[in-house]
Amino acid sequence: MKLSEELAWRGFVNQTTYDNVAELDGEPRTFYFGVDPSGHGMQIGNLASAMAVLHLRRHGHNAVLLIGGATGMIGDPDGKLDERDLKAIEEIEGNKAEIRRQYHQIFDGMDFTVVDNIDWFKEVNYLDFLRDVGKHVPMSMMLGREFIQTRLGEGGNGISYAEFSYSLIQGYDFLHLYRNHGVSLQICGADQWGNAIAGVDLIRRIEGGEADVYSLPLIINKATGRKFGKSEGGTIWLDSELTSVYTFYQFWLNVDDEGVIDYLKIYTLLDKSEVDAVAAEQMAAPERRAAQKRLAWEVTKLVHGEERARAAERATGILFGGDILDADDTEVVDLLARELPQAESGQMVTAILVSAGVVSSKGEGRRLIAGGAISVNGQKVSEDYQVDDSVLLKKGKNTFILVV
Repeated sequence: MKLSEELAWRGFVNQTTYDNVAELDGEPRTFYFGVDPSGHGMQIGNLASAMAVLHLRRHGHNAVLLIGGATGMIGDPDGKLDERDLKAIEEIEGNKAEIRRQYHQIFDGMDFTVVDNIDWFKEVNYLDFLRDVGKHVPMSMMLGREFIQTRLGEGGNGISYAEFSYSLIQGYDFLHLYRNHGVSLQICGADQWGNAIAGVDLIRRIEGGEADVYSLPLIINKATGRKFGKSEGGTIWLDSELTSVYTFYQFWLNVDDEGVIDYLKIYTLLDKSEVDAVAAEQMAAPERRAAQKRLAWEVTKLVHGEERARAAERATGILFGGDILDADDTEVVDLLARELPQAESGQMVTAILVSAGVVSSKGEGRRLIAGGAISVNGQKVSEDYQVDDSVLLKKGKNTFILVV
């Protein structure tokens, strides 16, 4: 499958400066894709764009992956009704380190160049920037941006000079990379179209060169009609300190039936024949959730590695599939320890129920045990049962205690 065909099949077609996307099937070009350190690394909206980048790289195009150390000090105002709060330099540095780590995880085994735009902006003289760059930027172009008009219009909350200048700063990134890395294509999310076009315009006005933009669509949850990537707990991050590996796996395992095949195309590297096979299995027996299981496995493996993905899969089988916890499976025990209330072994079941806060008294615990509502590793127990090992204690259908 040609690159243009693959991008179309996977749903990565949106606004572009190309007259014909098939131009991507020609000679390799050097492109760039960037992430600002506005959060601690990437979330799954960024991941969708990164997957498109993976396909360009696999088809022979050269990748420059940018970390927005400079732009992150301002924050992109596009789509924001209010002025952003500036982040502390220490927080930005930590966020940058996480983005770099995630780049190397996602694009493992591929050649690419990582750059940080603070490395060139820290050398830029303000007056030189105004003379050499700002002089070439028409105010009409900047004032014409929809978010600028919204912020400055009646009822708007205004905008600072810093945020107003953001698109010029990002546009300069494109110019700098064009000059120093031979970059002639920017890959970006749909919300970055205006900033990317600012770069194309600078390259044309200052260098007399041609450059292109390929923007990617916003991923929409078909079941809700809202932006994909949120859960009841908030944003789904790639950083396991913000979204645990288990929670990450569960998010994918519980996506809607209506959109799951689309998510397989976008968020995995499965080819068309593999996706078609999963789709056929899903259609034949949707209750088995074969597509969700494959999606959860593939995305968790890509982001967190095979070992942690396997642990999340085993933990799910233990909690909801009747599998027995192996006390020696430290990867799963550690994973569950982040998700469940814990109690120490060497106690009676009733004492564990109370210490974990699952029941208010031992009497309540005894009544639940008598009613068959308490099990240890899947087996019903009596009230005088003492737990002397690492096990999973379960109350009812969905309340668990990890005994360690």
